[in-house]
Amino acid sequence: MDEQEFVSLLQALLLPDTQKVKQATSQLNKSYYTSPASVAALIHIIISHSQPELRQLAAVEARKLVSKHWAAVPNEQKPQLRDSLLKSTIDEEKPLPRHSKARVIAAIAKVDLEDGEWSELPGILQQAATSQTARHREVGLYIIYTLLETMPDMFQENMGQMLALFNRTIQDPESVEVRLNTMLALSELAMVLDTDEDTKSLKSFQSTIPHMVRVLQSTIEADDEEHTMQAFDVFNKLLSYESAFLSAHFGDLLRFFMQVASNTDIDDEVRSQAFSFLMQCVRFRKLKVQSLKVGEQMTKMCLQVATELEEIPSDEDDISPARSALGLLDILSESLPPSQVAVPLLKAIGPYVQSNDASHRRAGILALGMCVEGAPDFIATQLSEILPLVLHLLEDPATSVRSAALNSVARLADDLAEDMGKEHARLIPALIKNFDLALQGMRNSQQGTKEHELNTHILKASCMAVDSLIEGLSKEDAARYVNDLVPRFATLFDNDDHKVQMAAVSAVGAIASASESAFEPFFKQTMQSLGQYIAIKDSEAELELRSIVLDSLGKIASAVGAEAFQPYVQPLMQSSEEGLKLDNQRLKETSYILWSTLARVYEENFEPFLQGVVKALIDCLEQEETDGEIDLGAEASDLIGQEVTIAGKKIRVAGANGKHEDDDISEDLVAQALIEGAEDDEDDWDDLGAVTAVAMEKEIAVEVVGDILSHAKSKYLPYMQKTIEVVLPLLDHSFEGVRKSAVSSIWRAYSTLWTLAEADNGMQKWQPGLPVKVQPSADLEKLGDLVMNGTLALWQEEVDRATVTEVNRNFAATLKLCGPAILTPTLTSGNTTPLEQATAVLLLLLQKQHPCQVDNDLDDPEVLVEESAEYDWLAIETAMEAVTALAEALGEQFAQLWKVFETPVLKYTSSQERYERSAAVGTIGECVDAMKEACTPYTQRLMRVLLKRLTDEDPECKSNAAYAMGMLCYHSKEDREVLGNYNTILGALEPMLSSRSSTSSEDDARLLDNAAGCVSRMIRRAPQHVPLEEVLPRLVDVLPLKEDFRENEPVFEMIVGLYQQRNAVVMGLTDRLMPVFEKVLGPPDDQLSDETKEKVQQLVQYLRR
Repeated sequence: MDEQEFVSLLQALLLPDTQKVKQATSQLNKSYYTSPASVAALIHIIISHSQPELRQLAAVEARKLVSKHWAAVPNEQKPQLRDSLLKSTIDEEKPLPRHSKARVIAAIAKVDLEDGEWSELPGILQQAATSQTARHREVGLYIIYTLLETMPDMFQENMGQMLALFNRTIQDPESVEVRLNTMLALSELAMVLDTDEDTKSLKSFQSTIPHMVRVLQSTIEADDEEHTMQAFDVFNKLLSYESAFLSAHFGDLLRFFMQVASNTDIDDEVRSQAFSFLMQCVRFRKLKVQSLKVGEQMTKMCLQVATELEEIPSDEDDISPARSALGLLDILSESLPPSQVAVPLLKAIGPYVQSNDASHRRAGILALGMCVEGAPDFIATQLSEILPLVLHLLEDPATSVRSAALNSVARLADDLAEDMGKEHARLIPALIKNFDLALQGMRNSQQGTKEHELNTHILKASCMAVDSLIEGLSKEDAARYVNDLVPRFATLFDNDDHKVQMAAVSAVGAIASASESAFEPFFKQTMQSLGQYIAIKDSEAELELRSIVLDSLGKIASAVGAEAFQPYVQPLMQSSEEGLKLDNQRLKETSYILWSTLARVYEENFEPFLQGVVKALIDCLEQEETDGEIDLGAEASDLIGQEVTIAGKKIRVAGANGKHEDDDISEDLVAQALIEGAEDDEDDWDDLGAVTAVAMEKEIAVEVVGDILSHAKSKYLPYMQKTIEVVLPLLDHSFEGVRKSAVSSIWRAYSTLWTLAEADNGMQKWQPGLPVKVQPSADLEKLGDLVMNGTLALWQEEVDRATVTEVNRNFAATLKLCGPAILTPTLTSGNTTPLEQATAVLLLLLQKQHPCQVDNDLDDPEVLVEESAEYDWLAIETAMEAVTALAEALGEQFAQLWKVFETPVLKYTSSQERYERSAAVGTIGECVDAMKEACTPYTQRLMRVLLKRLTDEDPECKSNAAYAMGMLCYHSKEDREVLGNYNTILGALEPMLSSRSSTSSEDDARLLDNAAGCVSRMIRRAPQHVPLEEVLPRLVDVLPLKEDFRENEPVFEMIVGLYQQRNAVVMGLTDRLMPVFEKVLGPPDDQLSDETKEKVQQLVQYLRR
């Protein structure tokens, strides 16, 4: 071996010349690295070379070659190489070469110890770790750490001994390096500690946690960023391991990290890391957080930190403590019940929004906006108090406060579209006023000034607020604002700021979508203005604008309809297809969404584009997801909190095996980058578990596939088989977003084929019960088997709540549309039928025991049974929807399953949360209606529950109880229980049957309608048990029903029945009933079913004789 050439080639790897690096790499690989002698040569350089960068590079190269060549190194050379390397590592003064040498030792030890050699190493390291010399302790512990990384089981038999050592070294009085290396070693040891079997070692491990906190605290106080970030990394790792490691000290950890996060004397990046840890705690240990009741304290802390937000909003990607605080609030409201977040927040923001300090007013309204998505039901109940506050702050003298208020309007409208839409008469004029003031202010100020920037933000925020709010308005209400809004926003289409352009374009699309035909006067001019942007591609900003334009044009197509939009379809489709090749993620996704929208507009007439569209979507779904990520490997742990340069790009290192996206970079360039020093920077840490861009693209694409096939209907049939083949495996994709979209599309494929079989192939409408009475075709049956088996495999194990919720919804919707065929046992069903498996999953969900609901960190599950976060409730609510769909599909047979579901459903009827009570009572009503007479055995228990809920404080729950009670009275044959309670029921219904007023809410109207339906069913069942002379006149006063037309059925069936019986009371009310009949037979046409309408028409003809 030419040692001189070998060294010079290694030195060439350090040159800032890519071509020379490639040449040197090639020659090293061909001429040197194929020989075992290269390992000895590299170790010699590691030990003796004077240049620290070369020593480190040699160590990096040696570590890679050890597994390949060490066994072939002559045995007589090994002892000296080991001893020299160990001594050199202990004596190495530079930390990065020292750490790289340690990894070479670990790599050699992995080979040797497995072969029964170098058995003295563990003893040497233990001796070094307890040496009187701090340097020896540092190196000894670091090598132990690298060994644990490389050979996790190495110290498993000596677990107690190692933990005793670490309990001492974590408290090292002299060296922070010793304490940090101990933390790193503990984080690896945790990987092999059996928390169930080895409780003694677990307790010993837990005793190190307070010391770890002190290590982090000391590095923060010393402004030691590198070691602080390493300590944070250890805590983040431990949080991702079994919960037992942190559980004993979890409350103290939360309080410590809250103190760090809220302390303005601490560096912002450190505070942001503390917030990040708290976010992960709430997200992944939420039930533990909930049981500790720290939600309120955390919420108030976030509110205070939010006052630090900069006046002019910075780039959206910038991380600061104030932004992190708002992010934590968002996660808190999503993860914890309203009593711990939304309720205390609403109490706390009063002094903030009334403060003389604009930063406090802004923090208060922003914090409120952050809580809406997580607790929409609760916030909806508080809108009467919140809206005056919002309207007041929209008039605030401080521009930054108005901007924040506009942001909160958008957030409120995003999640409470209908509720906010009702307030359009107050809100939209306020938004227009802000827009006009900002436009004037921007024109009167110089670009680049603070005033100009603030007004720019107001313009964007006004557009975004209208964008969100307008979608909650009825077509008629939205039409009132088209003339005021579209011309204003159109003036911004050519604004210099592309973000202002995007906000205005998006808002116009939303206005068109909401107002429909009222947008037509602006249609051609808007298309002309926006048409110039569908081909722009010279910058990322242009591509972003192009994607928003495509999205808005899709909405405009929906508004004006297929015929008017026809001239623009071809160029739009060309633009979207070209967009797929421009390497812009947002543009790709928007192109897919445009296809979905146009398929909705043109339905089967979308056929000319199907071939190209389906091919592009399938190509997307079949993409490989290896996206050029680089594994920096174990060396990266030496650089945590630092920055390396790879191929000219600076990359922040977040932790061992951290990843960063880049292209075509050799491992040697990575090695070179690791050597080129570390500079401080304030970039965000990379997300270690980042979802790939390809996966996010697939999430959109697979959802669009479902949209297109369900609207193109029979024209999609040529592509259906390939679609099923590609989409089904995605139920097992690693990204939950893809799984969720795949669930939706695969069920829509089944529903579409079922609907076509009924419409085109003459298949009869399904009938309830098993075995199925209407047999689907063999192909449809086979698809149903595939869909059900794939779904059940996912449904039973899925840990993502949103995906489980999507399964619940699709399962329920398909049962209602297609009936029970999907539940039919098949040859591939195994020992349990699909019905039995689905029942088991739904029962787990109702009992909060499904994998997506279980938090293993909770020591006492009973602590939390009373409250759920609203986001968590969706999984349970949709499970109830699936239960009612099962009831509808099975009919009277469902009575056997009600034995299983009754207790868990009834438990929610006494919940403290109104929406839980309401959903449970609604489920009872639907199930009783499906079971018909088969509900009789359950009458007594249901009667007791429903009587109580008829007096519930919540109008929706009371309304559902009236509906359910009517069903129970009508269907149950338990005469004694039902008829014996008639007077009590009528007494509870009597206050509900008051006449409507102009101020009645939708809830009041629905309550009245369901009460009327209940009374009518009671009369139909047993007219002699109802005082008709008192009840009928009250009932006639509120007819016809206005909100829930379904309840017109029992009412008018009852009236027709009484006339047929020639009942004297109803005959005496004929003059009052005739105008009612005229109204219910008039528009809208859906007030009565065809069958009941015919009966009423015959009755009217009879009465007019």
